[in-house]
Amino acid sequence: MAKKVGVLLSGCGVYDGTEIHEAVLTLLFLDRASVEIICTAPNEEQYDVINHFMGKQADEKRNVLIESARISRGKIKDLKDLKASDLDAIIIPGGMGAVKNLSNFMNEGADAKVHPEVKRILIEMNRASKPIGAICISPAVIAKVFCDNKPEVTIGNEKNTAQTIESMGAIHKTCTVDMICVDNKNKIVTTPAYMLGPSIKDVAVGIEKLVAKILEFLV
Repeated sequence: MAKKVGVLLSGCGVYDGTEIHEAVLTLLFLDRASVEIICTAPNEEQYDVINHFMGKQADEKRNVLIESARISRGKIKDLKDLKASDLDAIIIPGGMGAVKNLSNFMNEGADAKVHPEVKRILIEMNRASKPIGAICISPAVIAKVFCDNKPEVTIGNEKNTAQTIESMGAIHKTCTVDMICVDNKNKIVTTPAYMLGPSIKDVAVGIEKLVAKILEFLV
């Protein structure tokens, strides 16, 4: 029976949702491994909407689940309907949606709160000893949820963000874009991706390694 891996999305677009390259690469490497992919997102209004052509905030509203469905080609589950028992692992691509929609880390930093459904599924996964992957800026969410577990994570080498993550109780490991940080105790795997970039071919290396390590935990 194929393993089931959740991909937790936060919208569609790097500045207000999921970073699309990171999401698609994650989906590609999972599909190549012949796992069953279950895309999911919270069903709520986005924090904001950014016009990605102009690079400016747009005067409109969008829904995180509906926008995430653009990436998953319509096949997606409302996060509130998903349980850890439905999955063998879960991966969170990056993009500003991770720190705007899945949490408010962008505005609140170390005092951030994580979306209750995001927090719930991550805690359920951890308690079931199921692996969690986080890409780009999304390890900030992991750091907040599991602050008492002192998780080892990476967002690359951005000093201020790394210091904020450590102030929440996590241990930050400096990594290059082609590296992964593996916390064997908590079964958490992270990679910097577009926190460092600079291009899709570069971020692909770390994301492929992350997916491979997540699946290795399932053997």
